[in-house]
Amino acid sequence: MRTLKTTTTGGGVAAAILAGALALGGASSASAGVTGCSAPGGKQEAGAVIGALVGGVIGNKVGGRHATGETIAGAAVGAAAGSAIGCEAQKSRAQNAGTYVQNGYRLQRNISPAAYSRIGEVFVAESGVNLRAAPTTNSTRVGRLQRGERFQALAEVRGSDWILVGHDGVGVGYVRSDFVRPTGHRYAGR
Repeated sequence: MRTLKTTTTGGGVAAAILAGALALGGASSASAGVTGCSAPGGKQEAGAVIGALVGGVIGNKVGGRHATGETIAGAAVGAAAGSAIGCEAQKSRAQNAGTYVQNGYRLQRNISPAAYSRIGEVFVAESGVNLRAAPTTNSTRVGRLQRGERFQALAEVRGSDWILVGHDGVGVGYVRSDFVRPTGHRYAGR
């Protein structure tokens, strides 16, 4: 009896591995998103593989004697869940890569810190304007806003007419306030 139990467990693991491979192969060929994360890295694929294996083993255990369908379904669900979790981990890592925190603001590495007063509103560029690495026109150009482009105004630099421009909560450059305006209704007459 022991040998039969060991063989069944070993067979279940083998079935889980096979089902995981089938689920991953089918999902990636159908562009189901197992390898389509928008952030770089390998966490999504690793999550999909681990998820497929765990899901396949669980499906096999739930399925009992005739567990092939449950093993494949478990592997597919596990691969999808692992893929989603891995992609979120990749996005988080990519978002925090190359940033640092200064004065309560997350800034890209190439952006100089300053003393800030929080704004936290959406602004719009009134004309095409350069983004700068520091709140001065002599600093390096790090980007550009196009006329009509909306952006996060994270803060204004105290004692100046510069605004810290944000993308997903990260300071990506500075723009002079005379080239931009808030989009809120209270500024409509400006």
